[in-house]
Amino acid sequence: MLAALAEFIHSMGIFNLTLGHILMIGIACLLIYLAIVKGFEPLLLIPIAFGVLLTNLPLADMMAEPIIEIKDKVIHTVQPGGLMYYLFQGDHLGIFPPLIFLGVGAMTDFGPLIANPKSLLLGAAAQFGIFITFLAAIGSGLFTAQEAASIGIIGGADGPTAIFLSSRLAPHLLGSIAIAAYSYMAMVPIIQPPIMRLLTTKEERAIKMTQLREVSKKERILFPILVTIVVALIVPPATTLIGMLMIGNLFRECGVAGRLEDTAKNALINTITIFLGLSVGATATAENFLRVETLAILFLGVTAFAIGTAAGVLLAKLMNKVMGGGINPLIGSAGVSAVPMAARVSQVVGQKENPSNFLLMHAMGPNVAGVIGSAVAAGILLSLFK
Repeated sequence: MLAALAEFIHSMGIFNLTLGHILMIGIACLLIYLAIVKGFEPLLLIPIAFGVLLTNLPLADMMAEPIIEIKDKVIHTVQPGGLMYYLFQGDHLGIFPPLIFLGVGAMTDFGPLIANPKSLLLGAAAQFGIFITFLAAIGSGLFTAQEAASIGIIGGADGPTAIFLSSRLAPHLLGSIAIAAYSYMAMVPIIQPPIMRLLTTKEERAIKMTQLREVSKKERILFPILVTIVVALIVPPATTLIGMLMIGNLFRECGVAGRLEDTAKNALINTITIFLGLSVGATATAENFLRVETLAILFLGVTAFAIGTAAGVLLAKLMNKVMGGGINPLIGSAGVSAVPMAARVSQVVGQKENPSNFLLMHAMGPNVAGVIGSAVAAGILLSLFK
């Protein structure tokens, strides 16, 4: 009896708790606090943080791989894996991020981009941070080309794209990259305004833009079809993300698939968000996360985000001068694909200079272009380093 009791006591997690476990549990609790109290991307940060908590509870084996044996050419499961291990297969096999894009497409209005195609240039400029950070990560000597590509994509401010690319190129960094990507997405209202004000004058921030033209239903239907064809023919590896984004948008715009649109933008995306967040967070074990490389990822991630923001603003300034005015440079910052938060930041900063200024719809053009741009950038990096 005493032996059984002693064995039970030693099987308790508390007797296997290490300093690494304690630190990671603290990080998980901090992320939960930021999500609930500060409102930092709660829909994703809460499941990610709880995934971090679950995977760092000793002996819980939430990410344990199954133990199998083969007898007479038949596979037998000796011991099943942990729940998070099975959910993680949706990330590892590249299933969850494209399904998130499907829901995003069903929720996204590409009308501002169609009405002002020049916005595509601003979305492309904001991806500049991805490639600069990619080079910086390689130059640091800490990362391989595949790891550097996965880190650079944080600059696109698109969590699903970052997860999709890192799951293919650097799955061991997935937890660190996902936490960095979603943390910086949540801090868009903190990170972007100082950069925007630094690179623009008071007069530029007060520029009022003319109302966008009305976009026809025919244009809205043709847009997702044509974008899918063009992107797939130029950058085939981007087809998975772009294709799911655009079919979701086609559900929205065609007018005859209301049930599919509703499922994609509500039930489906909410379910996948839970699974994605939990399983990604579960990869952030103490062994994978508490390393010098993680600090480098966090630093390079915010650098990528800042460079992307600055590149968008500077190109918008140039376009304003070349085209004789009428373009508020603040909308360039929305080229990072944190939809719609980055566009709202452009609106808020612009209204502080001119209360009658309404930049939201103008900023939505670069914002949704950034979603396309980050997916294309991921496709380019995937084709180069897979």
